[in-house]
Amino acid sequence: MRENVIQLAVLDMAGTTVADDGLVISSFEAAATAVGIPADGPERDRARQYVLDTMGQSKIVVFRALCGTEERAQRANAAFEDAYSAAIDDGHATAIDGAAEAITRLRDAGVKVALTTGFSAVTQEKLLAALGWQSVADLALAPGAGVRGRPYPDLILTALMRLDVDGVGDVAALGDTTSDVASARRAGCSIAAGTLTGAHDEKQLYDAGATHVVPTVSEFADLILARQP
Repeated sequence: MRENVIQLAVLDMAGTTVADDGLVISSFEAAATAVGIPADGPERDRARQYVLDTMGQSKIVVFRALCGTEERAQRANAAFEDAYSAAIDDGHATAIDGAAEAITRLRDAGVKVALTTGFSAVTQEKLLAALGWQSVADLALAPGAGVRGRPYPDLILTALMRLDVDGVGDVAALGDTTSDVASARRAGCSIAAGTLTGAHDEKQLYDAGATHVVPTVSEFADLILARQP
C-alpha cells in the first residue's frame, strides 16, 4: 500500500525546534516558589518530577494538577510565564541547530508547517519574535479557548483544519516528549515521531507509541521528504 504523502508537519517548539537548556525547569522552580512549595524536600521533588514526566503538556494544566486550587494554579502559571519570558529577554532563546533550515526545506517541498507549544500564545509569540521566526512557519498555535494542549489532539487537528489539509493520514508530527507522541497518535498522524533533543529518551518515546525516533528535526525533515513524490 502506498504511503501517505505528507501535506502538513506539526512541530513542537521547546526541546524540538527550540533549545530548552533547562529553561522549563528553572521557570518551574520560580513558579513553585511563588505558590509556596518548599525549596527543598519531598514536596518539591515530587512536583519537579511531575513537571519532567508531563513535559509537553499545557503548563496551566500541569499547575492545576500540582497546586490544588485554580487560584494557586493561575499564580504558578503566571510566575512560570514571567520567568520564561525573562529568560527570552536575557537572550536565552536559541534554535536547535538546523531547525530553521529543516522547516524551510519542508515548505520549499510543498509541506505546510505548524509550530505548536504548551506555553501561552503570548509567550509563544515572544519566543518566535526573539528567534526572528514570525514568518518561518505557516501557522503557530498554542492552547487556548476551544483548543486543549497535549496530550489531547486539538493542536494538530486545529492545524489540519486551518491549513486545509486533506486528512489526518497526511500529517506528520514531531516532539521531544511522550505527550507530543500521545497527541500525534490520538490525532491519527501517519508519522508520530519523537526527537532526542529534549526531555524524553528513545525508550520513553517508543513506549509512548512513537512511529519513529530521530536525532533532530533535520532528520525528521529527511524522513518526510524521502517519501514525497
